[in-house]
Amino acid sequence: MTHTKSSREHWVVVLGTARLTRGSERLTRKENQSTFIPLGMKHRLANPGTAPLFIVEVRSGSYLGEDDIERLENRYGR
Repeated sequence: MTHTKSSREHWVVVLGTARLTRGSERLTRKENQSTFIPLGMKHRLANPGTAPLFIVEVRSGSYLGEDDIERLENRYGR
């Protein structure tokens, strides 16, 4: 689970199926579907299947550095 302090995110699924957590919502997005993550909203992305998942992430805002991302849960040691 992460959130950003200075940017918003727009995710578009290019291939596969994405399971998203956006705030308290749980969403599923398939190819050619998208979702918007508002500034400061907690979010998470997962691949629920075995097929590859490819997304395009577009960030916009006053600051786009990687250090703007706050990892609230860090399952993968990043």
